[in-house]
Amino acid sequence: QVQLVESGGGLVQAGGSLRLSCAASGSIFSIIAMGWHRRAPGKQRELVAEIINNGDTNYADSVKGRFTISRDNAKNTVYLQINSLKPDDTAVYYCAAAPQHLGYTYWGQGTQVTVSS
Repeated sequence: QVQLVESGGGLVQAGGSLRLSCAASGSIFSIIAMGWHRRAPGKQRELVAEIINNGDTNYADSVKGRFTISRDNAKNTVYLQINSLKPDDTAVYYCAAAPQHLGYTYWGQGTQVTVSS
């Protein structure tokens, strides 16, 4: 089992920045990728950024150039730096972990990001 705890959400004005954190614990040796997903009101959940064990990163087109995913292996923590926030970025942001061959299996409780115009 892997436990994930997100933090860092909040209310911010358009154009502002936030940094989300996701602290992982438990059987983290089994994890090959960590990702940030979001679910906006009335929309399906989407993967916005992920980081693979080899350091490769992937981003949704809608966030490229504004979101940056990174990790601190010593702290077992993954971060999502969000810049130039837009009202469309308003969503609950979830951290997730993917064990090998299983996809995103472990999920955090989510952290709300609200962007005011």
